Amino acid sequence: MTGASGGIGAACARAFAAEGARVFLHYHRGLARAEALSAELGGAPTGAADLTDEASVDRLFESARRALGSVDVCAAVAGIWPREDIPAWELPLERWEGTVRANLTATFLTARAFLREVARNGHGSLVLVGSTAGIFGEAGHADYASAKSAILGGLLLSLKNEIVRIAPRGRVNAVAPGWTESPMTRGLVDPARVHAVSRTMALRKVAQPEDVAAQVVVLASDRLSGHVTGEVVVVAGGMEGRVIHDE
Repeated sequence: MTGASGGIGAACARAFAAEGARVFLHYHRGLARAEALSAELGGAPTGAADLTDEASVDRLFESARRALGSVDVCAAVAGIWPREDIPAWELPLERWEGTVRANLTATFLTARAFLREVARNGHGSLVLVGSTAGIFGEAGHADYASAKSAILGGLLLSLKNEIVRIAPRGRVNAVAPGWTESPMTRGLVDPARVHAVSRTMALRKVAQPEDVAAQVVVLASDRLSGHVTGEVVVVAGGMEGRVIHDE
């Protein structure tokens, strides 16, 4: 479980634990939050890693294997969303590269390390976390939208075809959350903002982390989604790329 110190990651960890899974909690800088979640889940093992550093990612999965015995499921939740709205013609290369690295590269390194575990085990299920920004675009955040689009497109569709080379029943799927109340969006989902952004959504509300986590668990489950691979589940209240409410 990457990004377990964040809102969606923590909700995923709780949801997996509620189903009886043994979970390993990854964090980068959120040590206190990870330790609190570990205590809540009865002492679940934790591990720190910079997911943009391949050696750090490899050590993380080695730690997870030692703690759990085998790593059978991976939810690649970790990512960042730069808050500042910057149009492409003003977007610094440094921010572009940092955002792509923290989202796309980190997801690739996580997936690569997990697939090495799949090769060792002969089975496994990977769930990637994208964003509706990768489907509809997001003005002022071309860097984030591009990274998430790559996760939901080329990376997902390549990995679902590659995993079966090492695990005949291996699966890779993705979720694409829309507006979700989490630490990443703190201060941005007040009632006025929700009213504005939900004009493109059938359900006029933002998601809770648990809404996203439930779909991650369903996709990870061989019993519930055993014949589902290469799919994207959008968790966004029926969001469309157009306004469907007048006010």
